[in-house]
Amino acid sequence: MPLNIIIGAQWGDEGKGRITDLLAAKADVVARYSGGDNAGHTVTIGADVFKLHLIPSGIIHDTVACIIGNGVVINPKVLLHEMDALAARGVDVSPACLQISRRAHLITPAHIALDKAKEMQRGAEAIGTTLRGIGPAYTDKISRTGIRAGLFADPEELAEAIQAHVEAHNEVLTKIYNMEPLDANVVAADFAAYAQRLAPHLVDSGVVIDEALRNGRSVLAEGAQGTLLDIDHGTYPFVTSSAPTAGGALTGLGVGPKVVGEIMGVAKAFTTRVGSGPFPTELDGDMAMRLRGTGANPWDEYGTTTGRPRRVGWLDMVILRHAHRVNSLTELALTKLDILSGIPEIKVCVGYEIDGVRIDYFPSDLRTLARCQPIYDTLPGWQEDIMDVRDFAQLPANAQAYVNYVSEQLGVPIPIISVGPGRAQTILKG
Repeated sequence: MPLNIIIGAQWGDEGKGRITDLLAAKADVVARYSGGDNAGHTVTIGADVFKLHLIPSGIIHDTVACIIGNGVVINPKVLLHEMDALAARGVDVSPACLQISRRAHLITPAHIALDKAKEMQRGAEAIGTTLRGIGPAYTDKISRTGIRAGLFADPEELAEAIQAHVEAHNEVLTKIYNMEPLDANVVAADFAAYAQRLAPHLVDSGVVIDEALRNGRSVLAEGAQGTLLDIDHGTYPFVTSSAPTAGGALTGLGVGPKVVGEIMGVAKAFTTRVGSGPFPTELDGDMAMRLRGTGANPWDEYGTTTGRPRRVGWLDMVILRHAHRVNSLTELALTKLDILSGIPEIKVCVGYEIDGVRIDYFPSDLRTLARCQPIYDTLPGWQEDIMDVRDFAQLPANAQAYVNYVSEQLGVPIPIISVGPGRAQTILKG
């Protein structure tokens, strides 16, 4: 069986968790390959809402083994809190169901303190980080000074590593940022407690995934964030510190490209983002409020992790074409189609204009992107509530036309369409 990959095709928050949950019903293994607890994946089953940050969305299925891959950075305190919350609701998070790569790097209180100090220093130039230590943890990883989860199996070496780590970062915190130092002994004691609980979950994840594939088991790779937050291919510097693209799935799990089957992009029927940076189709006023919602509903456009209101705009096909090229998408899942119900005319960006010249690609330079004016096609909307529709043929004609238009513009099929927050509020288009 192949490795199938789920990719965020916009700026994150596309609904990857619910798509992973849907596809996990036919998978044997779900493996998370990038990011940290800056991700927020929401899975809604009936009246139950599960908000996941580190644990793969497949954990809700009791027949699925879940793996946190080497490309993820892990805050063990957050992970254990998430595990305990799931266990309290009857979800099995034992080592048989949840495994952690020995190669995954750990987030410490020193990383979180540095993240906050750096963002405060940036002032008006702040990137909009979630302040969870993600960037500093990846910085330590790349500079070869990070702490890997495998040390949970060696208490003595873990204690020494934590002591040295905190002391080194205290130098920066106190002398550069004028912050109070952290107590290395307290941090080391906390990590010793984390190690006792998490050590049984450690595996060589690349080996486990390879064995699963060789034995004909289905593996689903779950990403975090989205293509436009990729460290190389996103709107740098307003990006995350990892690679949430298809290439990141391979390096983040320890497998090669020949095992890949389908690469499914996930995109909303409109566009959103959190944080700073250019956003060509961004809306304000009444239409922005119409797409964003008030925040009273979990389905509204407020961050699962931060709670911050998301910026919203019309669907941007330039962005989706960029995601298609970077990831070699084979199909697309379209989420939140129901939000467009009741809008008389729906705009779709099909290109950009700069100084009277049309371009059809996504610029790498943010100054250029900031000057881009969207070129729109306008499609007729539909008035009907579609949240109870389960058959594509039963959608209003204009809703069908919208989905088909997106598919034709992108050049890939759209087999999954969500029309509401619930697991069952999904149309599977044959």
